[in-house]
Amino acid sequence: MKSLLIETQLFEGKINEDESGRVLVKGILQRAGAENQNGRVYPKEVLIREAKKYETLIKERRALGELDHPDSSVINLKNVSHNVREIHWDGDDLVGTVEILSTPSGNILKELLRNDILLGISSRGMGSTTNIGEGKVKVGEDFELIGWDFVSNPSTHGAFMTPLQESVNKKQIQENVVCSDYCKAQDLMREIITELS
Repeated sequence: MKSLLIETQLFEGKINEDESGRVLVKGILQRAGAENQNGRVYPKEVLIREAKKYETLIKERRALGELDHPDSSVINLKNVSHNVREIHWDGDDLVGTVEILSTPSGNILKELLRNDILLGISSRGMGSTTNIGEGKVKVGEDFELIGWDFVSNPSTHGAFMTPLQESVNKKQIQENVVCSDYCKAQDLMREIITELS
C-alpha cells in the first residue's frame, strides 16, 4: 500500500540573485542508497527513474515546491515558495538548482535565508516500503516523486544547499550583523562543511 513519504536534508544558503534578479540556490536534493534519519533507503534506480520523469516538470517550469510539507500529495499553489530549475547526478547525490519565487511563502523563505536560518529541503512522494532489518526500510519500486519542499527539520545526512553567486558583499553583511561566539562557530562549521562537500 502506498503512503506519503517525506525525506528531509539540510539546506544552507544565502540570498543570491542572477543577472535577471532571480534568487537561486544549489545543493543536494536527495541521496540514493544511504539510510536517512527516517531509516529509509532509496534505491538509485528508483530515484533515477523519478528524476527523469521530474525533468518534464522542470522544462515546463512546473517543478514547484512549498514552504513546509502539507499532509497532501497535491501541490497547493497558495503555499508555493520555489521552483526547481535543474537537477543532475553527482555520484549517489541528486543535486539541483532551486529558484526562490516572489510569492508570499517565497518571500518568507527569502527572509529566513537572509537571516542565516538553516532549513531543510525535503522530498515528498508516494510509495510503499519494505522492512530490511535493523530499523531500516527500503522504498519500493512503486515510489512516485511529487517534489521538494523547504522545512525546518532535516532527515538526510550531510546535505547542504549553497548560493550560486555572491550578490551581497560579505564585508557589508559582517558590518550589519553582530555575531556572538556561538554564531561565529556556526559560520566556521558551515564553511568547513561546504569545502568538504
